[in-house]
Amino acid sequence: MTTAFIVESLAPHHDRATFESGVEALDRYFHAQVGQDLRRRVSACLVAVDRETGRVAGYYTLAMSAVFLSDLPEATARRLPRYPSVPTARLGRLAVDERFRGAGLGGALLWDAVERAAASEVAAFALLGDAKDDGAAAFYRHHGFLTLRGDPRALFLPLPPVVTRR
Repeated sequence: MTTAFIVESLAPHHDRATFESGVEALDRYFHAQVGQDLRRRVSACLVAVDRETGRVAGYYTLAMSAVFLSDLPEATARRLPRYPSVPTARLGRLAVDERFRGAGLGGALLWDAVERAAASEVAAFALLGDAKDDGAAAFYRHHGFLTLRGDPRALFLPLPPVVTRR
């Protein structure tokens, strides 16, 4: 990446109106809905800000979720406790402004989400991602995500185990 970005929580001073990813649903959400979700505490929104211009270059949302054990691949489910479901973090939306495409920002935001979910004090077995189309599903799979049973666009990435210190 040639441009330096900082990832931080969405705040009132961030200009959402100029953000254009080229995906109408993601732009509409960021322009009109994300503030309500933040106030209602149903998701958190992190933004990548271009250090030079202060412009929002990308964003993603994170929320707590769960996945039924029966939806996981059998090999993964065998290694988990026999609870009906296991806790996860959900990557609800991820978008990059068209002006910043090709800089690797989408992958950087994805891994920022993985790191935040893994570092959380709230337990999460995996990061879930719901791909909007086949291209998004390919993006997630490229970054190591696995497919849940029955839906090729529902993906998950097991988070690293927690190392406890004595």
